Amino acid sequence: MYLYDAVAAAEAIRRFIAGRTLDEYRSDRILRSAVERQFEILGEALGRALKADPGLHERLPALRGAIDFRNVIAHQYDRLADATVWDIASNELPALSADLAAELARLGPGGEA
Repeated sequence: MYLYDAVAAAEAIRRFIAGRTLDEYRSDRILRSAVERQFEILGEALGRALKADPGLHERLPALRGAIDFRNVIAHQYDRLADATVWDIASNELPALSADLAAELARLGPGGEA
């Protein structure tokens, strides 16, 4: 279930920022809140999945970064730059999404961490 939650959160972020610019992101508090919330869910789900399957970090290279980013959002929100969130959502999240899809395909139905 956790990997499915992570995939759903990543997909939500993709949909939220589709067709948007960094300037639009900066000026839209609701959009920023939505994206940050989905990053929290993504990182939390991956953290739980890692506890269930410690070998997951070997198959998902960006796993630790996603978990760490969730912690930054949750605990260091006052130091979080909009440009950083935007960059991760736009440039790093697609690769993690692809890795998550591959992991789910590898596990098959019902075999999820």
